Parts: sequence; C-alpha cells; structure tokens
Amino acid sequence: MGPEKGEERVSAADGKPAPRAPRPPSPCINVCTLDARGLCIGCLRSGEEIARWLTMSAEEQWRLLEVLRGRRQSTHKVT
Repeated sequence: MGPEKGEERVSAADGKPAPRAPRPPSPCINVCTLDARGLCIGCLRSGEEIARWLTMSAEEQWRLLEVLRGRRQSTHKVT
C-alpha cells in the first residue's frame, strides 16, 4: 500500500524521497460502464475524468489517483 495523502514517498535504501514515475498508469481496468452516479464501475472515474485523462498533466493524474483511492475506500466501507 502506498503513502497516505500528504505523506511523501520515501526510498527504503537511503531515506530520501523516491521519485515518482513521470506519469502514472491509467486506472482503467477495462470494465467501462457508468453507474447511476456517473462513475465508472471499474475505475470509479467520472465520464469527464476519463475523457480528460490523456490531456491531464502528470501531477493532475497523480492527484486524481489519490481522489480515486478515497472514492474506493468510501465506496467499500462496511457500515
């Protein structure tokens, strides 16, 4: 599991911040159907987020992945 929001990625080898890959991989898992909320049931992105993915900067993509992590956690919470 990766660092939580606000935490820096650190290399185990030297304790220095680990560099991020220039662009993250797409969160798409090829289950492309929007639910009633307008979110993809596979990756949890909105239609707009899916359409913008390729034109987003690397930093925007990384931020969206953090948002998706939160959506996934709130979607799968057991109450």
